[in-house]
Amino acid sequence: MPTALLPHELLPESIPDLRSEPLSERQANRGVLKSNAAKLIPEKSDRPGERAPELADAADVLSDQLRVHLHRLAILLEPHTARIDRKFLRRLQELEFEPRQRAALSEITPGAAARSLANGKAPLHFIEQVEYNGRRLAKLNLPPSAILEALQEYDRILTPVLQGLIREEHANFQWVREQLHFCVVLTLNNAYYQVREAETQAFYDLFRIELESLNLGELLTRFLQSLVRVCHADVGQLYLLNEAGTAWELKACMPQTNISENGSSAPEPVSVPTRSGLVQRLSKPRYLNAEAGQSVKPGTLLDENWSGKYQSCWSIPLAANGRTAGVMQFGFKQIYEWLPREQELLAAAAERCLIAAEKARLIEDLAQREEQVRRLAEHMLQVEEMERRRISRELHDEAGQSLLCIRLQMELIEQSMPESASDIRAKLGEARDLTERTILEMRRLIAALSPAVLEQLGLGAALRQLVNRFQRLHQCRVKLQISKMVRLPQQTEVITYRLVQECFNNIGKHANASHVNISLASTDGTLRLNVEDNGVGFNVEEAMQKRESFGISGMRERVALLGGNFRVESRMEGSKKGTKISIELPIAR
Repeated sequence: MPTALLPHELLPESIPDLRSEPLSERQANRGVLKSNAAKLIPEKSDRPGERAPELADAADVLSDQLRVHLHRLAILLEPHTARIDRKFLRRLQELEFEPRQRAALSEITPGAAARSLANGKAPLHFIEQVEYNGRRLAKLNLPPSAILEALQEYDRILTPVLQGLIREEHANFQWVREQLHFCVVLTLNNAYYQVREAETQAFYDLFRIELESLNLGELLTRFLQSLVRVCHADVGQLYLLNEAGTAWELKACMPQTNISENGSSAPEPVSVPTRSGLVQRLSKPRYLNAEAGQSVKPGTLLDENWSGKYQSCWSIPLAANGRTAGVMQFGFKQIYEWLPREQELLAAAAERCLIAAEKARLIEDLAQREEQVRRLAEHMLQVEEMERRRISRELHDEAGQSLLCIRLQMELIEQSMPESASDIRAKLGEARDLTERTILEMRRLIAALSPAVLEQLGLGAALRQLVNRFQRLHQCRVKLQISKMVRLPQQTEVITYRLVQECFNNIGKHANASHVNISLASTDGTLRLNVEDNGVGFNVEEAMQKRESFGISGMRERVALLGGNFRVESRMEGSKKGTKISIELPIAR
């Protein structure tokens, strides 16, 4: 059936014939189109009506190069677009496109451009329409190849219609269709790029947040803030189900309206008791939409105030191993459709959020346990020092005094013996000398257990006394260097003294060294101790692994429990053989 033509007088009279245009100029025009349209980088917005300034470049190209011919083509096609669209939608249904995909595809065709231009709208409006629907198609998980296939189907329907119009200008209209198709494809490409870039940026932000967050509260708040921005939501809340499964506890909200009284960003404690079937409803992703201008119905929303404020709400569970551990909910003041790609992104983000939350919780628990172990270690060290003092006092007051009395009695008996009992007097003298040596050894043990000089004169004097005692017992030269520093806390001084004492014990038993250098300095709240000898050295790994050896490993464990650093370097061969122990201890306040 022949197609009815519009009266010639209704069409623009002075229309240049593109067939008479030189090929070089047509190619140049196409090059201008490509160079200007390449600037098309629209803003990342998923809501209609939000214009991107960068789209004006492509619209200007269309306006400058094709305005007249596009307008003429729009006038010619406008009476036929409804029939063409019906055929096109039927064909898309035959090709098993989903309803939402069919609706979006119908808005990016030449017929859609014809309707827009025939209604007096600028080319920019159609380009924005293509970009918006391109993002929808990307979020509907429609591959680009399927879009090109659909546009080809539209061209198969459109071509006979154009051939039945003004035949002599069919070449002009074909060129216009090619340029319009180029702009549509370019805009769709940018729309798909925007969606993929936004998804990539979202997961990068989540990964960065996971690395940078210092605690569980900060992690959940920043996760929610990022997802609210990605979804373009007006409000968002994140709840975790308590261990008993009886209530939902609010852990993060955006915007942060419930700021705690102490000024922190954590929301005030809000607990929503779980109702019958609520956990089951929240265990699946849900899209809650208002009906006929009404607000969202309550029932699934944990914040009851949302039902009167927002037209659309999304609910995404935080689940692991079939168990729902929490939920994220987003609210929108306008109807905002939930597309498959957004569901997939939020589901993946929720899984990532739950894993990160569990990891942060474990790290916090581990940190608390480490703090408990450190406090226990400090307490054990204090108990050890108290026990040392008790034993030294008892040795001094009980055994020491008894030995002194025995020595005195033996001396008196020796003096009262007659000259004829020289053998007995000699034996008494030997016993008295042995008692004196026992008394001296006991005094040495008492000094090692609880050096009084450490409490009375400080760490420097105690270390000098320790060095003098070591040099008396071993043929070794010791160089002690102590930088000028203030009096340290008693606990730090005791620990440092014990570490140096253990170093001397190891050197005296195993090193066979002739020189020992000791340096002690405190800077920036850290005490640095270095002990270096020129002894025979040892295998550090083997010494650390020996279960029956408690010298080096005991020092390392003590330093580690107090939050310090312990490092051992030892060489058994060469000119620089020997051992160096470096210790850093935080100075307790």
